[in-house]
Amino acid sequence: MRKIIAFVVICFVLFTIGTSVFAYDFGTSACVDFVLPFFVYTPQVEPLLSVSLRIDSAGQKTAEELVSFFMNRNPAADRQKVERLARFYVEEGAAEGINSDIAFVQMCLETGYLKFGGLVTVDMNNFCGLGAMDKEHRGNVFETEQLGVRAHIQHLHAYGTTRELVNECIDNRYKYVKPRGKAPFVFGLAGTWASDKQYGEKLRKLLFSLSAFDLASAD
Repeated sequence: MRKIIAFVVICFVLFTIGTSVFAYDFGTSACVDFVLPFFVYTPQVEPLLSVSLRIDSAGQKTAEELVSFFMNRNPAADRQKVERLARFYVEEGAAEGINSDIAFVQMCLETGYLKFGGLVTVDMNNFCGLGAMDKEHRGNVFETEQLGVRAHIQHLHAYGTTRELVNECIDNRYKYVKPRGKAPFVFGLAGTWASDKQYGEKLRKLLFSLSAFDLASAD
């Protein structure tokens, strides 16, 4: 009987140690398996999200990833239009050195994922509420979707950096952003771009959702 009890105690101790100990490889800064005769413990390490909140920086998502995120939020949207817009945001953002991820999620916020419903209507190709103030000033109208995206990128450029524009300025409100570069991060758009004091925080949450969605969809 004593031998049985001793055997059970030994097994219990080995199992307890195995569930609470793992090796750390200081050479690679990574957790590795700790192997006991009866148990293998593999620590679960959550991947870190990579998000830039700086307007004057490179976007991290591809056009395809932006489309997947958008369609998950609004499955009824015109996918072909979303694909065009995502491509324009990536291209125009890269041309001016502006974070296309920030611009794209701002478009999602401003248009309600292209549902519109406010002063700006779908035919205006205005994806950021540019110039929209009241019923007499419903906002700027752009001839094409690409020009609407370009104006959006240029307006973010005015807020996020003091560099000169690469393309000809088509944002007629660019000159009103003073001082130039006054909002290098999304939080600076609260109370400036929009009167909403939580505007920057809303953009931050959307950016983290965009990054997390990519990780979740890859599982």
